[in-house]
Amino acid sequence: MKEFMLIFVGQGNLRATQSPEEQQAQMAKWLSWIDDLKKKETYLDGKPLVPGGKMVKGKSPVVTDGPFTESKEIVGGYFIVRAASIQDAAEIAKGCPDLALNGRVEVREVAKM
Repeated sequence: MKEFMLIFVGQGNLRATQSPEEQQAQMAKWLSWIDDLKKKETYLDGKPLVPGGKMVKGKSPVVTDGPFTESKEIVGGYFIVRAASIQDAAEIAKGCPDLALNGRVEVREVAKM
């Protein structure tokens, strides 16, 4: 089995537009998904990320606010999962609760070092 990173991208202001009840219901969907992946021994690790951050780039490193693909999008967190192939990891990603809210999941294989 290989390891894959699922990178969750969504709208930065989405939570601000949800009621506390909607936020709680969405979190329950995430926890249920994680529990299901743990039972299948697929889930290895994962964490949410605090919005915002810094981008360091260039030969003479410059630090700017970011990273932002578009100002309205943020990387909200990640999972490390175990799967036989990238296709299988993409199937796992289809369970992401935020897809119903126009979220995206980037699926990347973790290189063995």
